[in-house]
Amino acid sequence: MMKLSIRAKLILSFLLILITIGIITVGAGFHIIGKGIVREAQTKVEMDLNAAREVYLHKLKEIRDVVHFTALKRFAVREAIKQKKYEIVLNALKENREISGLDVLSVVDRNGRVIVSSRNPNLAGDYQGEDLLVKRVLATREPIFSTVIIPHDELVKESAALAEQARIKLVPTTKAVPRQQTEETAGMMLKAAVPVMSDNNELLGVIYGGVLLNRNFEIVDKVKDTVYKGMTYKGRDIGTATIFFQDTRISTNVKNKDGTRAIGTRVSAEVYDQVLKKGKTWKDRAFVVNDWYITAYEPIRDAGNKIIGILYVGILEAKFTDMKKETVWVFLGITAAGLIVAFMISYLVAGSITKPVIELGTAAQKLADGDLDQKVKIKSGKEIVKLGNAFNCMIEAIKERDEQLKERTKEIVGRSERLAMIGQLAAGVAHEINNPLGSIIIFSHILLEEPEIKDLHRKNLEKIVKESTRCKDIVKGLLDFARQTEPETRLADINAVLKSTLSLVEKQTLFQNIQITTRINADLPLVEIDTTQVQQVFMNIIINAAEAMNRKGELTMSTRLSADNRFVEIEFIDSGCGINQENLKRIFEPFFTTKEVGHGTGLGLAISYGLIEKHKGSIDVQSVLGKGTTFIIKLPIKEKIEDNINNLSKEV
Repeated sequence: MMKLSIRAKLILSFLLILITIGIITVGAGFHIIGKGIVREAQTKVEMDLNAAREVYLHKLKEIRDVVHFTALKRFAVREAIKQKKYEIVLNALKENREISGLDVLSVVDRNGRVIVSSRNPNLAGDYQGEDLLVKRVLATREPIFSTVIIPHDELVKESAALAEQARIKLVPTTKAVPRQQTEETAGMMLKAAVPVMSDNNELLGVIYGGVLLNRNFEIVDKVKDTVYKGMTYKGRDIGTATIFFQDTRISTNVKNKDGTRAIGTRVSAEVYDQVLKKGKTWKDRAFVVNDWYITAYEPIRDAGNKIIGILYVGILEAKFTDMKKETVWVFLGITAAGLIVAFMISYLVAGSITKPVIELGTAAQKLADGDLDQKVKIKSGKEIVKLGNAFNCMIEAIKERDEQLKERTKEIVGRSERLAMIGQLAAGVAHEINNPLGSIIIFSHILLEEPEIKDLHRKNLEKIVKESTRCKDIVKGLLDFARQTEPETRLADINAVLKSTLSLVEKQTLFQNIQITTRINADLPLVEIDTTQVQQVFMNIIINAAEAMNRKGELTMSTRLSADNRFVEIEFIDSGCGINQENLKRIFEPFFTTKEVGHGTGLGLAISYGLIEKHKGSIDVQSVLGKGTTFIIKLPIKEKIEDNINNLSKEV
């Protein structure tokens, strides 16, 4: 295999990095700009849907205004209805219907019977009292307008032409909800109804009128012309609008492949479920008839808030897809140009870098061989000079760290040897003293039970028992220190162990005047510990804190995760007298204590240190004289224990 020179490697490395960055940049740019384009399109579609809704409502309000004008503003109509001059009413209604372009304009009496129909005079006498809008106006005497569904039979009554206009043959559509019927015969109508009141505020009847939406393209074309300005892209309309009756297109400017309007095609099952069944607005890309669009659908409701149809707008996706493709080509062009320039620059720079790099490589090899007394001298290149200086500083730091590790190792070995010797000595002494002490205590208790014993002797015996018991406690501490059995570990919640320990001591008189605060992190992972031994450590530190505060002060206990996420930390902060720096170095030594004689053996912290060390943890202490002391216990998280052992081994 051919070996490359450093210069070639540098050039190839630079180019590889730049190619990688270029690919990432192109990908990120395409993704970000693509998302921005799509987001902009979706935002526009939302705005277009709002505009379409306004066009739709504007048409509905126009119908309301025509009907309202006929009922309230045409005095002759009102008087003719009152005087039952229906010929006058018929002529007025016909004139208004033709001028306004309404499909239906009729009058019913107060009982809901048709008295005049401008489209079909023979409809007189037909009962319309069950019509949703007419019924509401008869009951409330308030005008109302809404989108309504007109059954086929009612359309036939008004006009056979209207019934035929409403009839739509259903076109088989992929992804639509299956339906048995082959045609839609009912009509969807924009309708308004207004009460006709006399001068005495007496209800004379109701005028209602409407426009059939089936095959009526006024609204959808107005949306296309107003919102999209009739713009096209590659021969296709950029924007489209549709009115659905249920899931069927009854008014649309979406085109079939042959250029005809896609009347009778149906909406997809996904949109059907979200809009018609759940009543939600649906916004996403969708395949509409024969092309992809960025779309928005919202439900159309009748006066009873029942969903009867859908209002749709969509923007042709092809335009935005092409914009994203153009963006990719622009980014690729920029990246290619950048690579050419980078190659030329890297070729020149590589030559000035190789020489000092080789020098640094040689120095690094010497360092790896253990030569810590060398220095590198580089004169060319500001950055390379800095690198050389940094290398020299690194050598000094390694030397310093090496010395520290040697001292640390020496200290750890010395401490281990001292503890081992003290442990052996303590075990022997404790064993030899324990039995005589037991005998002294037993026989002292026997003598105390003698009734004839004098008070002076009794006091002396009680003192013997007290001091012997204290010696026995010291012996017990010695034995505990000497034994320090291996912990029987299991997974445990350190918060539960801390709370359990606190519950054992907080009711004691020692803690009556101490304010205890706990700050528990409830999300800590489990630790593998011997709960009895760890509880013993907690108990010892808590009691020491209470005694250091002379039974009055503040004790704060908290649990948290260490900064490197490898340990659980338990912190104890007291407001006691504190420990001076000289004593702080010795607090974990066996038999060292700052308490008065008779108030401690000096083994508690030494035992605690040993127990935590066996758990592969550590105890750190910080103190300010006169202000208080902080103990921090670190216990490894279960999955980090093995890593921690390896790190400690390396340090030793």
